[in-house]
Amino acid sequence: MTEAANASIPSVAVIGAGSWATALVKILNERPALIHWYMRSETQVEHVRQYAHNPKYLSDVQVNLDKVKPSSNLIEVIDSAELIILALPAAFLHETLKDCTAETFKNKTVFSAIKGMIPQTHQLITDYLISQFDLRPHQMGIIAGPCHSEEVALERQSYLTISAVDIATANKMAHLLNCRFIHTHVIESDVQGIEYATVMKNIISLAVGITRGMNYGDNFQAVLVSNAMQEMKRFLDKANPNPNRDINESAYLGDLLVTAYSQFSRNRIFGQMIGKGYTVKSAQLEMNMIAEGYYAAKSLHEVNEELGVDLPVCDFVYRILYENGSPSREIRILEAKLH
Repeated sequence: MTEAANASIPSVAVIGAGSWATALVKILNERPALIHWYMRSETQVEHVRQYAHNPKYLSDVQVNLDKVKPSSNLIEVIDSAELIILALPAAFLHETLKDCTAETFKNKTVFSAIKGMIPQTHQLITDYLISQFDLRPHQMGIIAGPCHSEEVALERQSYLTISAVDIATANKMAHLLNCRFIHTHVIESDVQGIEYATVMKNIISLAVGITRGMNYGDNFQAVLVSNAMQEMKRFLDKANPNPNRDINESAYLGDLLVTAYSQFSRNRIFGQMIGKGYTVKSAQLEMNMIAEGYYAAKSLHEVNEELGVDLPVCDFVYRILYENGSPSREIRILEAKLH
């Protein structure tokens, strides 16, 4: 490959070593791109270098080491790329970026593929990046679903939604992620609306899981999810008004449905365990994976204390997880509010 041709190939950093990060690396592997993959564990990095797969998550996914460069040096990974994709649990983001400064992200474009809020500050990811690293809105975007990493690994036809303030930036990322098993769709200028939607759908999926664990059936779930969709719309209209938003698009309704109904939804699985009587701690230990909805339930509750939106489904989850609410008691309260 000539030097000029190599210079035209985008250089992308993927920050994270879990299932979603691995799925994104697989997608990017399909495209003409050089991928710098940050993994905190040097042992994990060495395994990928030797065996070309992630030993902990989606281990059947093989990566092309001519294109994928794993590393445990975060600053070097970011310095090597023009596009940065954050793909790790929101609870770990602050610690992961602790050595970064505004200079680290100068002239970089940063996309969040994180479906959560910063637990310490209850901020959306883009708000956190602005406050911590002086990033400007035009430098940022979001990658959303509906899309589960397990189905990406199986190369099942899937869809991603890309949004950014700058439409050219959104289109660039959409083009980069579009491949034979991924279709991409751009929504202009609803970054924070989609961020809030991804936060809420995880909490709602937890609610679905809790009721499933309590042996509630399909009829109840249909009513729960339809009420939760109205709940999402009420919150978005208050927290981030956007007259051009279509709540029925895949980034909102579609992502909610797949998270609420899929066998791969870790939030739903976590909720089912709570509904069956597990403590929060025991459920977390058994899963050995992060259910973003657990942290999101508290963050959204804190944000909504100022907004005052009626959120019966999200409140149901919050009281069970953080106020030791009895699921059998809380479900009776919720039942009376559904229609």
